[in-house]
Amino acid sequence: MYIQIEPQSDVPIYEQVTRQIIEGIARGEMKPGETLPSVRNLAADLGVNMHTVNKSYHELEEKGIITIRAKSGAIIRSAEERALTPKQLQQIEKNLKPVVAEGMVLGATAEQIEHMMKKVFADLQISVEGV
Repeated sequence: MYIQIEPQSDVPIYEQVTRQIIEGIARGEMKPGETLPSVRNLAADLGVNMHTVNKSYHELEEKGIITIRAKSGAIIRSAEERALTPKQLQQIEKNLKPVVAEGMVLGATAEQIEHMMKKVFADLQISVEGV
């Protein structure tokens, strides 16, 4: 798993970690049942505070992507365990709305936004097929 932190980014570090772990799972770089690095190890590797990684792991657990078990660590849940709920679907839509609105304000058409969404999906899908 390769995670790159951008300290000067407006995006909080814990969120950068969370997003990159999610992308890694989506690409198939990390498989269900695999254990994520310990909070301590990942924090040391990234040069960040342990609380930052811990916050990221707890956010992933809240989203239903991982399970945190004492002494076993953070384990990636299977696709069946991560089954998309209506509430999660609503949250995804809520997260997409400001991005789409920004595109619209900047002049992007519905077709351009749809094309970008398909491209992002295809980029992630290609990574899965290439693994």
